[in-house]
Amino acid sequence: MTSPLTHPSAQGRWTPRLWGTLLVLCAAMFLDALDVSMVGVALPSIGSELDLSTSTLQWIVSGYILGYGGLLLLGGRTADLLGRRQVFLVALGVFALASLLGGLVDSGPLLIASRFIKGLSAAFTAPAGLSIITTTFAEGPLRNRALSIYTTCAATGFSMGLVLSGLLTEASWRLTMLLPAPIAVIALLAGLKLIPRSEREKDHRGYDIPGAIIGTASMLLLVFTVVQAPEVGWGSARTLLSFVAVAVLLAVFVAIERRSPSPLIRLGVLRSGSQIRAQLGAMAFFGSYVGFQFMVTLYMQSLLGWSALHTALAFLPAGALVALSSTKVGAIVDRYGTPRLIAAGFALMVVGYALFLRVDLDPVYAAVILPTMLLIGAACALVFPSLNIQATNGVEDHEQGMVSGLLNTSVQVGGAIFLAVVTAVVTANSSESSSPQDVLDSYRSGLVVVTGIALVGLLITLTGLRTRRTRPVQESILVVRSVQQETEEAKVAVVD
Repeated sequence: MTSPLTHPSAQGRWTPRLWGTLLVLCAAMFLDALDVSMVGVALPSIGSELDLSTSTLQWIVSGYILGYGGLLLLGGRTADLLGRRQVFLVALGVFALASLLGGLVDSGPLLIASRFIKGLSAAFTAPAGLSIITTTFAEGPLRNRALSIYTTCAATGFSMGLVLSGLLTEASWRLTMLLPAPIAVIALLAGLKLIPRSEREKDHRGYDIPGAIIGTASMLLLVFTVVQAPEVGWGSARTLLSFVAVAVLLAVFVAIERRSPSPLIRLGVLRSGSQIRAQLGAMAFFGSYVGFQFMVTLYMQSLLGWSALHTALAFLPAGALVALSSTKVGAIVDRYGTPRLIAAGFALMVVGYALFLRVDLDPVYAAVILPTMLLIGAACALVFPSLNIQATNGVEDHEQGMVSGLLNTSVQVGGAIFLAVVTAVVTANSSESSSPQDVLDSYRSGLVVVTGIALVGLLITLTGLRTRRTRPVQESILVVRSVQQETEEAKVAVVD
């Protein structure tokens, strides 16, 4: 059942309360993205004040990813079963408290714990927020417009996090941890008044406790293994055994979901080629960008000697382009469809990454770096909203949280896996001499991998364009059928 707030929007006019609801959800997504990017620049200052080793500092970032990526599937399904509004607001409150804790602690383990809790809470706010949008705004132009604004806030938060962290770290790294707290509290108070109450899923035939436990365990172990692999070795017994354990857990998870009357993930969702391309595209999109940002940040600060703020400002054109395009992407999606926009965006990413391979030890920003940043900004503006629209179109309201959690899981797991791969490639190509040119060459090898990841995303998307030409049917119609529909059809088949 959709929210009563959809009735005004059905005529194309959004009420002030509807705008307020969207802004609250955008604020939460903005905070999630902001927190991912903002902590990176502050790590040296954190390590110096708290006397933390490099391996410990890694867990300040990895702790957030572990909680976020490991619990997204559970977060999405919980929103469907317990009510999206309730789950969203409770998780947002936890996020605010964890932010406050992170800015006040004087211990590395406590800081890592606060980061894990923040990631955990984001694993519930992200799918709950996305599913509130998809059940509040009717599928089509209105939802496309809302999702384009929503995803633009995420991309803007990720870009602004770099700039804000550069500014705040000049005063104190603690400000980077504390900044999200008051914003989250304001969003929480506004959400209590604005977000519509949502009905819990009816007749869900119990809770999939075994699936939740095994699914969460498999995602946690996968993210943990990928994060640790560069440090302990990809070919080490520990890493290989961990991957085997992940494979076993996933096999058990699939078996449970096939038999569960109320699965955490209904596997029938993945019968749609459109849905699979959205999930794989999300992995390639975020994985390539995270790897690119990681490499470019090292290149600018370690080789060129730029300050954290200078580096952040270099990325600003990409974020600014995303923010300026927020009101236009929805209309472009309505006209051309998501597969074309995703393919165009990936093509821009491939060209942008390839152009950056020209960098040297004395680059001219306007001629070498700026074109890549503008292309990446345009790509993000096209791809990220389109992926969200494609993944949620045609999905029934009671499964929107599930699909939203699945999409966010693809984003986070893709980011963790491909960042680890890029790091491993750079390490493998590093020489003992460590001259500036040798270091640049090792970074360039990582950029080649990043370009390859984006190219794979483009090729996956192009298969969707070929399918649309061969079978000119709206793929959203084919995305999902409910379990009840499938059961009824099976009964009819038996009777016949």
